[in-house]
Order: sequence, then C-alpha cells, then structure tokens
Amino acid sequence: MGRWRKVKQGKIESIKKEKEEILESVKSLQCAPVTLRLKALLTDTFMITMPVLYIVIYLVMGDREGFKEHMGQGWLIILTVHMIITLAFWKLKAQTPGMKAYDLYLIDPQTDEKPGIVKLVLRYIMLQTSILSFFGILLPFIMKDKKGLHDLVSGTCIVYKP
Repeated sequence: MGRWRKVKQGKIESIKKEKEEILESVKSLQCAPVTLRLKALLTDTFMITMPVLYIVIYLVMGDREGFKEHMGQGWLIILTVHMIITLAFWKLKAQTPGMKAYDLYLIDPQTDEKPGIVKLVLRYIMLQTSILSFFGILLPFIMKDKKGLHDLVSGTCIVYKP
C-alpha cells in the first residue's frame, strides 16, 4: 500500500514507526569489516597515491635521480598533495574512490554525519602513524568493534552502507 493511501486512511502512526525503525537501524551501524577497509585502502593507493608519486618524481623533480637527491622534499610534496586530495574526498563525499567502490562511508558515530575538518585531519595523521606502526596495523583485528588507532583517536568510523 502506498504512503499516500496510508495517510489518506489515517494510518500515519505506522509511517512514524517505520521511520523510527529505519533511524534505529542506521544508528546501530558498526564499523565496516577490516577486509573491506583494506581493499578500499589498496584501491586508493593505486588511484590516488600512484599518480601523485609519478607526477612528483617525473614532472616536479625531473627524474628518479632528482628525486633521489631531494628525497625529503619529494616525500613532503607527495604526502602534502595526498593529504589534500584525501581530505577533500572525505570532506565533500565522506568517501574516497576506494571507499566508494566498496560502499564505505566515513562518519562521526556520535552524529551519524560527516566528521568535521579537525577530526578528518587528525584521522589522516593517525592513519599514517597506524600504517607505520606494528600496533596500529594489528589493532583493528584485536578490537571488538574493529576500530583502528586512527578511528579511536579521531572519533570516526568507516561504515558499510550498500
């Protein structure tokens, strides 16, 4: 039975209950499985990081030797550009291309909305720290709610919404 017919027949209460049930199910969203998040990260590595690496090494630094001579400067440029691109995707769409491929969204679990810029920057910095540390890599496999160090520190969560 269509919504209009329900309203017409005075069954508006059932519609309110349906909306409450939908909202309750959205609030009970848990963090996405670690495997999906890893697949999204790998996809983002090839879709975002590899082009940035190529552009910096061959167009900005000239060639591999130029990059080798100024490696610190090169990596600073790469990380800065990568951070700007990633933060832009998170802020505008709440997902990177890899996350979009696997129906993942970045949310603030307290509000079920996109996180603010401070949380996003903190998440990005802690994500890089997590990738470099043994503890940060193992934490999502140990935690019951599957959150990583970057999720815990920034107060964010990646959820699966097909």
